[in-house]
Amino acid sequence: MIDPQKYPPLNLPMFDAKVRSIGEQIQIFDMFRKKFIVLTPEEWVRQHFAHYLVEQVGYNSSHLHLEYQLSYNQLKKRPDIGVINQNLELELLVECKAPSIVLNEDVFLQLTSYFSVASSKFIALTNGLQHIFASFEPSTGKFVYIKELPSKK
Repeated sequence: MIDPQKYPPLNLPMFDAKVRSIGEQIQIFDMFRKKFIVLTPEEWVRQHFAHYLVEQVGYNSSHLHLEYQLSYNQLKKRPDIGVINQNLELELLVECKAPSIVLNEDVFLQLTSYFSVASSKFIALTNGLQHIFASFEPSTGKFVYIKELPSKK
């Protein structure tokens, strides 16, 4: 049983989550990585947001990469979600946080550190309850906040 305190309803569409318990551990099936993953509050958000990107925004599920490796100043980082376009360019970088985490400047700086290594057309920050979207304007070198991601449908 999923604890609604730890995994609250999110400001994202529901999806048919496949969960299982192994001892005390709850796992969720990640259709993008094609395996069961330990269910944490952040993973709860990541799975919901990935499904939102496919089902609502219209991205092809095979273009999503969850927790992939990125080298940054000789450190290995793992952005939550990266979406590539049909030209194999990074189109969207997403940073997911647990619902209890406030989306503040520190979270934005974490995402922009990934962006400095692997720039994308769009960025998104989410804690499942609040979502912040921005597009990068190369002519000004600045992010412009947008209400939502452009539909791919």
